[in-house]
Amino acid sequence: MSEQQDPPKIEFPCDYPIKVLGRDKAEFRPTVLAVFERHAPGFDSETIVVKGSSKGTFTSITITITATGPEQLKALHEDLMATGLVQMVI
Repeated sequence: MSEQQDPPKIEFPCDYPIKVLGRDKAEFRPTVLAVFERHAPGFDSETIVVKGSSKGTFTSITITITATGPEQLKALHEDLMATGLVQMVI
């Protein structure tokens, strides 16, 4: 019988990349950035990666924040989903 290992634990604070996927609408990017600014002010805007889907229907935005704890990540996720513009947060 194999020994079960615990998943790796995240040690906070740490750099934490978050990818947000939503429909390619004009308000998507500014809305996502406003939510990040509220929950993780001071993230490096130079490292933001924005990619469109091959058919142009969706856009993904990847932002690396300095995560301070699981509560911050949960609140960020909830606020992103509450915008109605976000399909998925990874």
